[in-house]
Amino acid sequence: MAIRRTYLRPMDGWWRRDPFFLRYMAREATSVFVVAYALILLWGLVRLAEGEARFDAWLAWLASPLSVAFHVLLLAVFAYHTWSWFAIMPKTMPPVVVGGRRLPARAITAAGVAVAVAASAALFALATVLA
Repeated sequence: MAIRRTYLRPMDGWWRRDPFFLRYMAREATSVFVVAYALILLWGLVRLAEGEARFDAWLAWLASPLSVAFHVLLLAVFAYHTWSWFAIMPKTMPPVVVGGRRLPARAITAAGVAVAVAASAALFALATVLA
């Protein structure tokens, strides 16, 4: 009696074969940058608790060219992260009916992005006024 080998489907690079999975993995990879920024903010809170001199040193580190470049990268990554989550929002929520017609997915995504931009602008304006 011959022994049959079990079929094993190759899994190497499965996410690179389909553009949908490529976008999915890119969206998931942005979470690493979100965690990195959260750690930077947490580090700032720790420095604030340690005293004014330590907090001022943290602020000086934030003003370094390397940190500024990293924050520019973070801004681009966060913009993609925000857009990608609003792009999948119409697929994850129940249908929105306005005037007897279903609201197009593009309108839902555009509204979400517009609200995110408006909230960011308001927060930026508030931060500039308080600074």
